[in-house]
Parts: sequence; C-alpha cells; structure tokens
Amino acid sequence: MAITDWPSGERPREKLLSHGAATLSDAELLAIFLRIGLPGKSAVELARELLHSFGSLRQLLAADKQRFCAHQGLGPVKYVQLQAVLEMTRRHLDEELQRGEELTSAEHTRSYLRHVLRDQRSEQFGCLFLDNRHRVLQWEVLFKGTIDAAAVYPRVVVERALCHNAAAVIVAHNHPSGVSEPSRADITITKRLKEALALLDIRMLDHFIVGDHEPVSMAELGMV
Repeated sequence: MAITDWPSGERPREKLLSHGAATLSDAELLAIFLRIGLPGKSAVELARELLHSFGSLRQLLAADKQRFCAHQGLGPVKYVQLQAVLEMTRRHLDEELQRGEELTSAEHTRSYLRHVLRDQRSEQFGCLFLDNRHRVLQWEVLFKGTIDAAAVYPRVVVERALCHNAAAVIVAHNHPSGVSEPSRADITITKRLKEALALLDIRMLDHFIVGDHEPVSMAELGMV
C-alpha cells in the first residue's frame, strides 16, 4: 500500500507537521528524506531495509559515496542531498557556538563536540578557546592523526590560545575505535597541557573524549 493510502495520522509528513520531528522513528525520518520508494515498496519500507542493511541511521549518514550509492533506492543525487543536509547541520552547530556565546551547559558542549568529532575516521584534537567569562572565541582542530593516534604539542595549543587572547580552553579529541575511556596517553597529555597553559594563567577547564556514546569529561572523572 502506498503511503498516500495510509490514514493521515500515520503518514510521516503529516505526523511531523502535527506532532514534531522528534516523534518520528528513524525509518519515518529517512522516508521523508527519500521521498519515494521503489515499485511495490513504500518509502518507509525502503527506509527500514536501508537501516537494517547499514546497521543504524548513524552508519548510513557516515557512509562514503561508494557504499551509499551501492544500495538500491539511493544514488549520487541522494548522496549529494544528504551531504548538504549534514553540512547545514554542522554550520547550525557552529552558529550556536558563535563568538560571544557563554558556555553555561556541559550538555551543550557535549552536543557540539559529538557532532564535530564523533564520526571522523582518524583521530583529531581540537580546542574551544574561551574568554574570562567562558564565552566562545573560536573552535579549532589543531592536530590530525592516524586511525589510532595524534601527536599533540602543548606549545601549539599555547600559541593558539595566545593568538585568540583566550583566558580558558576546553580541549577534545575523538577515539575512532568508539571507546571513550581515557587512555594513559590521554591522562599524560592532559597533565602536560594543563601545566603549560597554567604558566600563562590560561585555565584548562576540561578534556572531552568523543567515542560512540556520550563524550566523556575528564574533569568529571577528576583527571583535569
């Protein structure tokens, strides 16, 4: 049965307009993006098959062009549209942390770092530079590494903090393995960074590690 033949309260678009996007399942949201299904298969049915094939919505969104386009019902046009949507999401998050915004919520910070770092295929290390009222000055990725390591140099972090006239920093990096627990190397570099920044009266507020689940705060673990 085509979606147009469903009761209006069960159609994804109508449900979104009536009750909001948060009430829709992953398959229903994906069906709206797909717009149409295949002969004998509704967009929702196709969406369910794709989610099962990729393993999750996140894995579908993170798929490269070759893997994405290999599935029936997808293709280069859909891939381009999806990349545009993802980039708009990233830019929206950037605007939420635009210059002058005060960071008052750890969850806000976690949400931003999760979106910018979680699905990176190699390790990346970045800094949120803040003024003395914890207002955002800039986010920068300072180091990029291989799949399992990134060389982090305290001197570079200090130089960039001085460049932005930062009074405090929050540093973060991702673990492509998906495991968010701090490693011995993470603990060591955190100590070195904190000591180097303290010499110039720049406070290191936290070090977040981003994996498959919620970013882990080393400050909350008593490691900063």
